[in-house]
Amino acid sequence: MPTPHFWKLHITSQMLCATFVMDRGYIDFQRLFVFTLTSAFFVVRTKSNVLLQRRYSHAIDKDTGVRSDQTVILASFESASAYPDPLRRVSYFDTETDKRLTFLTNNFALPAVTIAQIYRQRWQAELFFKWIKMHLRIKAFYGTSENAVKTQIWIAVSVYVLVAIVRKRLELEVSLYQILQILSLSLFEKVPILCALQPLNAHEELLDNANQQILFDF
Repeated sequence: MPTPHFWKLHITSQMLCATFVMDRGYIDFQRLFVFTLTSAFFVVRTKSNVLLQRRYSHAIDKDTGVRSDQTVILASFESASAYPDPLRRVSYFDTETDKRLTFLTNNFALPAVTIAQIYRQRWQAELFFKWIKMHLRIKAFYGTSENAVKTQIWIAVSVYVLVAIVRKRLELEVSLYQILQILSLSLFEKVPILCALQPLNAHEELLDNANQQILFDF
């Protein structure tokens, strides 16, 4: 499973391109510069101990929540050696959490408020993966490439949707999780699906097996 707080989104600027969105715990300027060299964008929440030197300040609209939009460079020798190009620093006040957030990005074309909104979409990606963990039967990924991960997720989603359709058409009261459990246990049995998913009555089962003795009924 991809690491939390590190997702790849796709946005449209002048062309379709990848934008990597990361939390501040994943700041690695050497890796960020690789994104820049490969013509990819990134948005990362910065730390307070990252030394920056302001070069330019850009006009902002405070009604959008943006507090500053600046072109900066890294001030420490080690960080500047790893990422020598200018960066964009966007400061944003989030009214929902009552917090001021500061982001670094290599995207100078999008409006400052859009940079902040891209970061907020990171949470939607986390909710999506949380839903996958709770509902889809994915214990591990069999491949690590982008195509392999997408293929396995789409297969799991397809199975989930098919089971939901079966549950609705057969008007079953059991949960989707219970249906998946039953199907996994009876996968190689030649049993009609409606029979396999019908709830069992343990008392009737015992009465039907007349030849079977009941241990505590002597």
